[in-house]
Amino acid sequence: MKFIIRRENLKKGLSIVGHITTKSINLPILNNVLIKANSSGVELVSTNLEIGIVHRLRGKVEEDGEFTVDSKMVSEYVNFLAGDNVDISESNEELKIECDNYKTKIKGENAKEFPLIPTLSGENFCLCDIEDLKRALSRVIFAVSTNENRIELSGVLFSFFGSRLVLASTDSYRLAEKEITIDWRGVPIEDQKFIVPAKTIQEFLRMISNFSESDSSEEKNNQVKIFISDNQIMFSVGSTDLVSRLINGNFPDYRQIVPEKFNTSVILSRGELLRAVKAASIFSKSGINDVGLEFKGDKLVVYSSSGQSGESRIELSCEKNGNDNEITVNFRYLLDGLNNIGDEEINLKVISDNSPCMLSPTKEENYFYIVMPIRQ
Repeated sequence: MKFIIRRENLKKGLSIVGHITTKSINLPILNNVLIKANSSGVELVSTNLEIGIVHRLRGKVEEDGEFTVDSKMVSEYVNFLAGDNVDISESNEELKIECDNYKTKIKGENAKEFPLIPTLSGENFCLCDIEDLKRALSRVIFAVSTNENRIELSGVLFSFFGSRLVLASTDSYRLAEKEITIDWRGVPIEDQKFIVPAKTIQEFLRMISNFSESDSSEEKNNQVKIFISDNQIMFSVGSTDLVSRLINGNFPDYRQIVPEKFNTSVILSRGELLRAVKAASIFSKSGINDVGLEFKGDKLVVYSSSGQSGESRIELSCEKNGNDNEITVNFRYLLDGLNNIGDEEINLKVISDNSPCMLSPTKEENYFYIVMPIRQ
């Protein structure tokens, strides 16, 4: 194997694929990045057996071949290089790197031992705007459960309804849902649901943060291709593919707990409510994290009290429709929702102190966040 590549492209590629490499006693090669060179160019590949990333690079390939080296070591060394072009070759189980006055040899392993990365391809995939998908995933990922005993809640539910993609997550105490528009190439998937692991979503969000205006024309168009099979999903953005296993489980029918009618609805400033909840949380009972919300007249009162530390009561102006009401919620869950709503004006809806309350932006459609009450 022998090729010449631009240093900045190599540096960026190693950053994209290197994050998921993992130390494994049983399979040490998982700590390596696979470097492949052929007539099509250069590929960098990494996997932790759950997620695989393939990043394609332009390079002048003089000899085909493939080899694996320690991902962290090669990435750190390339970061120190200052020249424009890097000469890379492999011989005698060593990767040789030359760039101006820098020369090194890194011992590696034969590529035959590297796990195969499954690829999903074909004419059947959906397209969506990268910023739309990024915002949507960011607004639901925080509500995913971290309890390993309920594997079906440890991911984001992707529900495909033709040109609509509905994303949802829950940990049984709160629920977030966001809908975006997609465009199909081939036969649209109708009424099918898949659970994508939270770690995959987090890695995808990290991956696309590496893209810049200097990327290829396809990446400049901000398009993401999503391929789906029975047990795998692939996100393809420009020259990078991320493949992941899907979670095998039954996501709860959360629509049963989404209220259709509310007794009380208020419109108010997100920023003011955010500050009030943070202030009241100082006096929240330890271990309960409770904050009360009282809907009275044209005021929303945010209150809390503790026998040990004291109490807080904050009145906020609001536009109220419906009855006076009251509810107690976990302030951390409430803050998570407020932090992930983009609008400065929000709608807060309540049925009673024993039913879920709902947060949603007033201007942005197709997003809501539900928090279960703390029963007193």
